[in-house]
Amino acid sequence: MRQRERQECSKAVRLPGGRSGPPRPYYACARVGPPRPYACARVGPPRPYACAGPPRVDAAGGGRDAAATSPDDHGYPARRAPGDRGGPDPHGKVSREAELAEASGTAGWRWVWWEVAAVGRTVRGAVRGSGPERDTVVQSLKAAGAAVTAWALTGWWLNAPLALMAPWTALALVDATVYRSLRSGLQQLVVIVLGALLASAAMAATDGSTLGAMLIVLPVMTLVGTHRRLGAQGIYGATTALFVITYGAYSLTEVGHRLMETAIGAVIGIAVNALILPPVHLRNVHDQLRRLPRESAELLQIMAQGLRDEEWSATDAAGWHDRGRRLGQVLRALASAREWTAESSRFNPGFRLRRTGPPPPPPEKADAVWERAVAHLQAITRTLAGTAGEKARLTAPGAAFLRRYADLADEAATLCQAEEDLLADHERAEAGQRYRRARARAQELYDGLADDFREQRDPPAAAASGELLVEMKQLLHELTHFAEPDASESAEGAESAESAEKARKPGAGGIRGGRGRRGGR
Repeated sequence: MRQRERQECSKAVRLPGGRSGPPRPYYACARVGPPRPYACARVGPPRPYACAGPPRVDAAGGGRDAAATSPDDHGYPARRAPGDRGGPDPHGKVSREAELAEASGTAGWRWVWWEVAAVGRTVRGAVRGSGPERDTVVQSLKAAGAAVTAWALTGWWLNAPLALMAPWTALALVDATVYRSLRSGLQQLVVIVLGALLASAAMAATDGSTLGAMLIVLPVMTLVGTHRRLGAQGIYGATTALFVITYGAYSLTEVGHRLMETAIGAVIGIAVNALILPPVHLRNVHDQLRRLPRESAELLQIMAQGLRDEEWSATDAAGWHDRGRRLGQVLRALASAREWTAESSRFNPGFRLRRTGPPPPPPEKADAVWERAVAHLQAITRTLAGTAGEKARLTAPGAAFLRRYADLADEAATLCQAEEDLLADHERAEAGQRYRRARARAQELYDGLADDFREQRDPPAAAASGELLVEMKQLLHELTHFAEPDASESAEGAESAESAEKARKPGAGGIRGGRGRRGGR
């Protein structure tokens, strides 16, 4: 009975598709007694479910919680009388609200500790080596330095009447790329000029009335700021108008000072971002390209283990398919990283100013290879999900076929792992050897499995088997035709020699299975 009740409490940690995962946030559970032994309250991440079991009672009836609880024969706290809404009753019974409050407090402290630990990991990552954490620190320090420099020039040296405009503009223009700094600077200059001129005209028309000028200018500048060509800088037109109106300086000379201060801040912000460690976004492309083979290999290994053990269910197959679909998110992240890389190279002197830095990413045709590979892997998991469960759409292949298919999936996973090492430039010689061995072994397994498939006599099962074979053949074709030329350079020579030798033999039909012809590098 207790096991069933614990399962009722743990239902909320089951994710869609049947896969296990972290519990959904903002809930804490506490045992309160039958007939509903578990009650949940919204508290917050990251350990949303803190289930409190029955109090500990020693053999003598005492214990840590004996004074606060009076368990019944089943180990639950005794039920409260109707209408009891909190606090211990005269008999020592613990209220539901008290237990929930204790569980909520525990979950809250865990959430605070999780946040502190996450900040600590970020700081350690920034200190230990290059990465996105250090890039963020560098950009933050550059923005602060640009603002301080702009204030020193306008407020301290030039003694400008409204020197705030310069550091404010410089702070906003230290952007993620030099191109964005230039574009944002131009947009901001346009909206600031427009806001300052309209504010001055409104102040002159209302004879210096702050309220009247705001009623005239702010609706117009707020609407102008929504124009898509102005981007995120559109809001600065309204804020500039507010500065001019509230400061009360609206003569042409004073407006000229505002524009000069803004121009000084823009020049300093753009110069700092372009000349001091200019941001070059190359690392993220490498990270996403390594994620694809790594997560594909993990999925293939988990799938192979389940098929080989013959213990997989519809829930497992749905989980495999869900992981396959989530590979599409990595592809989208890779496309976004490519866009950042292209943008960071525009108007950026960093490629000439820096002697060292991240190597250039592989060409974009590697992305197309992985797009096709992920599509075939998703098709495999979709077919397996269609053969599982009581309402299966397809007839599942035999156990012997699935065991051999699991061996083939393991070799495909080895190919993915070798490609990850090659992309990371880690032990290239050893990775190349594993790549060649896995490719030869995968071809051998596929040929044997294709021969067995031709001998099948069950048409419904053959439909699913054929689809699995076709998708695996195409997946292996993509995994053995990577855009990285060094990955299989020596393997290409051996394969070409073998093909030439077979071509000289009478009746030679070329290479069997999924090797095909090399191309598309």
